[in-house]
Amino acid sequence: MIRPSYFYDLCLKNGTDFFAGVPDSLLKNFCAYVTDNAPQEKHIISANEGSATGLACGYHFATGKIPLIYMQNSGEGNMVNPLMSLADPDVYSVPMLIVIGWRGEPGVHDEPQHVKQGKVTCALLDAMQVPYEVLSENEEDLPAQFEKAYKYIRENNAQYAFVIRKGTFDDYKLVNNVPVDGRMTREEAIEKIMLGADDRTAFVSTTGMASRELYELREKHGMGHERDFLTVGGMGHASQIALSIALQKKDRSIFCIDGDGATIMQMGGLATIGIRNPSNMVHFVLNNGAHDSVGGQPTVGREIDLCAVAAGCGYDNVVRVETPEELDAVLHDDETKEKLTFVEVMVTKGARKDLGRPKSTPVENKVALMEFLK
Repeated sequence: MIRPSYFYDLCLKNGTDFFAGVPDSLLKNFCAYVTDNAPQEKHIISANEGSATGLACGYHFATGKIPLIYMQNSGEGNMVNPLMSLADPDVYSVPMLIVIGWRGEPGVHDEPQHVKQGKVTCALLDAMQVPYEVLSENEEDLPAQFEKAYKYIRENNAQYAFVIRKGTFDDYKLVNNVPVDGRMTREEAIEKIMLGADDRTAFVSTTGMASRELYELREKHGMGHERDFLTVGGMGHASQIALSIALQKKDRSIFCIDGDGATIMQMGGLATIGIRNPSNMVHFVLNNGAHDSVGGQPTVGREIDLCAVAAGCGYDNVVRVETPEELDAVLHDDETKEKLTFVEVMVTKGARKDLGRPKSTPVENKVALMEFLK
């Protein structure tokens, strides 16, 4: 295994002292080490991977140095446009090291949303003409791999990628793990929202823990899963799925259960929702100020006013709640039932250790929901 400290030190020795990206479960130990050790102005957990690429470009323009961006392989799609239309050697020729967590690596068991991305991770890099190497799990191999990478980056003023397999990085626990205040856990909030809906309400839940918790809560209460669309991939897009369903099914309430990290990742979607203004949609953002599913790295969710953003985008009814009683009141308020509503629910970080995963396949989930919506 690779000590995150060793990898970080090799970056510094090669002149890379700026880090930006979106946390990933395979990179969480490295990300945690960077969070604890990089100066604040040299590490930015970005809204999405495309933003990280832009941050890296700006840092290079200002300093002449080689930045590093990190991401799960699902984030390659967000990176493609700025990487090819800004940073590519045929455009501005921006050197950078890219670190990619390889979820869904062929032959390694993973969740269904990672399978296709895992198959094409390296092919996408080939298509973009970004050379790469799968990082060795042996520390003694790293100096040669770094030498090869940085030689290419400097000679070509271009990008080079390290693809990281599951289990490559040794354990590292985040020291700067600031607790997040809250009177409810995310699961408790989801349970209240679920039980507060009528039998015709359809749910769209965001990626990660929220969908897993909704699934298990249905099991706990002996309910079926046909009302729920579990957005297991496509982080940040649950609200747009919910919007489109709401516009087509005006006779039903549509509840979107979102997270602060996902909302921030694709915040422009709030403007589309506000302008279209479906009165049958309620957008719940469960805000714990963290990317909870990939190691608890912080978001800026607790540092910005998401309610003000929603109001500015055109949501008619905007509410922030902190207690179970306040959430109950919103669920039973006539305005919630009659107007486009945004509810920011302040919840704590973390999840149950024994939290399971959906037993149905994504296609089975889709088919059941479509039958329910008929």
